[in-house]
Amino acid sequence: MRTWGPLSAVSLGTFMLLLDVTIVIVALPDMAAALHASLSDLQWVIDGYALALAALLLGVGAAADVFGRRRLNVIGTALFAVASLGCGLASDADVLVAARAVQGLGAAAMLATTLPLLGAAYQGRDRTAALGVWGAVSGASAALGPIVGGLLTEGPGWRWIFFVNLPVSVASIWLTLRLVPESRGPAGRRVDWAGTAAFACFAGAGTYGVLRGGADGWTSAAAGTWFAVSALALLGFVLAERRVAQPLLDLRLLRKPAFTGVLIGAVGYNGAAFGVVPYLSIWLQTVLGMSPVRGSLVLLPLAGTSFVVALVAGRLLHGVAPRLVIGVGLLLIGAGGLCMAVLDAGSSWGMLAPGLALTGVGSGLVAPGLAGAALASVPPANAGMAGGAVNTFRQLGYAIGVALFGTVLTARMQDSLGHDVAHTVAGGGAAALHGTVPEHAVRAAFAHGLNGASLAAGAAALVAGVLVLVMVRAPGKRTSAEPTGRVSGAGASAPGRTAGTPGARPHVEEATR
Repeated sequence: MRTWGPLSAVSLGTFMLLLDVTIVIVALPDMAAALHASLSDLQWVIDGYALALAALLLGVGAAADVFGRRRLNVIGTALFAVASLGCGLASDADVLVAARAVQGLGAAAMLATTLPLLGAAYQGRDRTAALGVWGAVSGASAALGPIVGGLLTEGPGWRWIFFVNLPVSVASIWLTLRLVPESRGPAGRRVDWAGTAAFACFAGAGTYGVLRGGADGWTSAAAGTWFAVSALALLGFVLAERRVAQPLLDLRLLRKPAFTGVLIGAVGYNGAAFGVVPYLSIWLQTVLGMSPVRGSLVLLPLAGTSFVVALVAGRLLHGVAPRLVIGVGLLLIGAGGLCMAVLDAGSSWGMLAPGLALTGVGSGLVAPGLAGAALASVPPANAGMAGGAVNTFRQLGYAIGVALFGTVLTARMQDSLGHDVAHTVAGGGAAALHGTVPEHAVRAAFAHGLNGASLAAGAAALVAGVLVLVMVRAPGKRTSAEPTGRVSGAGASAPGRTAGTPGARPHVEEATR
């Protein structure tokens, strides 16, 4: 490429925001001890960020088209930095959760503008090369997140997983203002604020309902109320999208089985592959007594195989139907979840390795192809919308997975430990029970709970894989009757690596114009 400046600026911010999705996982036990946090608090430390990112991604992408993509990217990075400082200085769990949600808002502005900014800065072969590098950086962030989190937690302390964002944010803002040109969407765009608010309410209330169902019972008034709020918000979102001229998501696209199948795959992928990982980290550190660094290294079979497979899959599987790559990848993730459901009171970390490796191989197949498959299933004019929807549903799947599998974990632990003790142990408080609850009982109950969560994750991935294989077919000839829509900054959420997905690259380039 003639210049690496814009790519370096955009990739630095992307690396940081995606690193923060997984960097907190290994630090959860230390956070729980320092802030006296409950299991629900720990779940929201993860879900607050993922939900804000998912719920606001499409809306912020549309706003970037109107107000300027570089401007929104810089504002988002600054907001991310301020929120990171708030996370690092948090005196209690409530402050940390609130700051994580603000972090997610800043991350949404950053992620929604990445590909449009690259598309404006590069053309032709340079654009293709830039998208490939950006995709590799995205994959590296997920692989390195737990390791970086373990090193910082065991070294200067868990607060530094947030403080480290401050100098990186300053560098990213400086490079962006200096090297990245401003760009906007076509004139006359309007932001669908009503749809943005309704979708955010739907996602947040639904996830909170899952958490309340796990804590109070699925038939409790609290869970039922939040599910009702979520349903009403979803109805409001549908009505808003049907009436607005420039919707966040053209609902007519959901009539396409291929597009709907890809969204199901996106939810199943992030939820099943990563939704149990936070609880594995807690088990490794609080039950098996590992340090944060050792606990993060146990997760390497997942992160490492995913990164390697993603790098080589494009060349080896070029021309293979996307439904086969994604569907088989999800089936492997499902098999990995089932392989991890073999723990007992005497199990060591080595029992997880085969299942984590299988899950990593499946993830390496699914991640690069999801966005490309979505783009190939819709008209070119909807490419940006489709790319944004995929990343939205991926993050939503992760948030729901963390909440749902946590309820499965605690429900199975309650059978032998009781409600309060089970939540204390699952939240990383096993050490506080020393002398009051037999260690063997704690180890057996946690293993039983993890088995249930892994089985649920495996089943979810298998179902998603079968649905992808059935629903995602090669697109036929498009007609003028097919829906068209805006190409917004939300298309930035589509991963840049689309190798192995026939016909995807032209749509990615269209999404960034």
